[in-house]
Amino acid sequence: MWTKPRLFECIVKCLETMLAFLSKGECPHYIFEGVDLFDGKLCRECQVCLEEAIRVMIQDDMHVLFNIQMDDLGRRMLEPSCEVGRGAGEDVNARICGKLVHDMFESYIRWLRKNCFKLCNDSKGEFETRLINKITYLQSHETEVTDDHRKSFFIRFLLKNLLSIKASVVSSHYTQTGQPIPQEVLTMYKESLHTDNTSGKLKLASMLYCRGELERAASLLHDVERVFDRSVQPVCGCAIIPYNEELSDAFCGYMLQNDDPDTWTKKLAFCVRFQREEKMCVPRFLWNEMNRAVGDDVDHRDKIHDREWMDWAEVDARPFLLYLKYLTFRDLGDRHKQQEAFDGLQYIYSSHEERNKLYHVETFWNLLGHCYELEGNVQQALLVYRRSQRYRPRNNAANHHIARLERDMNQLTCVLV
Repeated sequence: MWTKPRLFECIVKCLETMLAFLSKGECPHYIFEGVDLFDGKLCRECQVCLEEAIRVMIQDDMHVLFNIQMDDLGRRMLEPSCEVGRGAGEDVNARICGKLVHDMFESYIRWLRKNCFKLCNDSKGEFETRLINKITYLQSHETEVTDDHRKSFFIRFLLKNLLSIKASVVSSHYTQTGQPIPQEVLTMYKESLHTDNTSGKLKLASMLYCRGELERAASLLHDVERVFDRSVQPVCGCAIIPYNEELSDAFCGYMLQNDDPDTWTKKLAFCVRFQREEKMCVPRFLWNEMNRAVGDDVDHRDKIHDREWMDWAEVDARPFLLYLKYLTFRDLGDRHKQQEAFDGLQYIYSSHEERNKLYHVETFWNLLGHCYELEGNVQQALLVYRRSQRYRPRNNAANHHIARLERDMNQLTCVLV
């Protein structure tokens, strides 16, 4: 257990043990039975305060470590080139740096997700106006925090993500009304392209595909695929944790050698998220992900985590890249490129290693099922949808697809009889 690569896991275990002692109000001595180490040192009121503080630390993925002032450790942990954990070996330093960067951006996305959800719920039909107000507020504060590098980066990061959402929402409106996209909207897309390695570009490619600008979409997808190598790490702010969240050596090594947060985003692939206000910029098949509930499914959602994304279409970056590539080259009539994308999706399906890295496995299976439908293989599509359904029986668009295919098959049988 106590090995260098698992150092942070062990710290959390220690804190969880202390949390249990604080909850009981008693800390037993390791050697002498019946001795309470809290007795005479920590009153019950202090124990309760400490219990809450430790609980927050754990829930926040130990980002409190960034605030350690002794030996300037917090700042050094955010600057991988400073060799945090000197003497522990470069591989351990790389693991620590990679984990810190990954978890930091995960918390950023989680914060963004919660605020977008709140914005959707509180806007009462004025989502776009409220979104613009948020962006204006951040832009006014962007230049005020130049002395705090971390805070300045965080504001720029949020601003890019909100601009990406705004560009997509506005484009959805223009697409629905059959109008051309104004230059100012394309400028917003351009400013938001580098939120990470892939998601901003994929949202733009999706908009281009939905508007029938297939050549431009294909060119952009090629650019994304070219830089989406093994050193790029998937990140999502949802509560779902993949079976295999192991960080690649290439990703960790890159983080060790680079101490500028603006360069870190080049090796991160955020899940691609579309809200209902963006639906005209999303392939129509994914609209089902925005309306995934059947019957009383809504009552079975986790009230804290699920409610923040289950009315959105959210998909891992690599499967969405391949799905968009499949649709785009299918419409372009390029069977070779279409097959290439289909093979990529099938590889993820057949590879435990690749599939276990996904955050939204059921959505991946649904996209693959749709490709099988387009290939004319309805039986295989049904098999894949059912696999998705077994993984997530409720609040899964697969239930819609299964019902649709079974209805079509029954109608066909009736006609033949």
